[in-house]
Amino acid sequence: MRDRLILLPGWGLGISPLEPLAAALRGLDEHLRVEVEPLPVLGSEQLDDWLDELDANLPDNAWLGGWSLGGMLASELAARRGDRCCGLITLASNPSFVSREDWPTAMPNATFEAFLSGFAEVPHGTFKRFALLCSQGAADPRAMTQLLLGAAPKVQPEPLLAGLELLGQLDVRPALQAFNGPQLHLFAGTDGLVPVAAAEALLALLPDVEVGLIEQACHAFLLEAPHELAAAIQAFLHELDDD
Repeated sequence: MRDRLILLPGWGLGISPLEPLAAALRGLDEHLRVEVEPLPVLGSEQLDDWLDELDANLPDNAWLGGWSLGGMLASELAARRGDRCCGLITLASNPSFVSREDWPTAMPNATFEAFLSGFAEVPHGTFKRFALLCSQGAADPRAMTQLLLGAAPKVQPEPLLAGLELLGQLDVRPALQAFNGPQLHLFAGTDGLVPVAAAEALLALLPDVEVGLIEQACHAFLLEAPHELAAAIQAFLHELDDD
């Protein structure tokens, strides 16, 4: 089903930030079936538990995509499904959210650990800080933060903490290298959570995939530039159809 795209959201903010992009994509192509699916609500930080849940609930033979953590999970699920996945699209999604010795283009480990312990101790305040970081670099960061927080689902801290721990563990580079289907990875130029240098590092890792940059956009570029993102995705899909 090359005309079906499943989009997964990022950590904690629910499906609302993806809806403007989904609507823009549907407006560009009436034949493209775009569905935004929530992330599992689990108390486990084990990747296989998350993938089992997603694999059981998402349709086969569709494009998989996602924003930030959602993009990382889509990458892992695409690798697991192989030929049962038409292709992969990630949005502001670093292959490793936390920096590693061989992947420095990410959040410093000490910063992430402080964020993790902060959320465990003061969930509400730390979650608000996360929304502020998502909005950093936006034309109107305050309004963007309010928009993100206002639409965020009410979830208990325990599954959010499990998702945060998963985010810190994930390194999807092997999955990206294993998946042989078409890939498009879009990054934001003023992202406060994913360094823009990650785009160049990803292209160096996978020179055969498509990597793009929306220059004047924050981590929450789904809300800031949905039509620009939709145009980039649609151009990529049409290019494949023409091949």
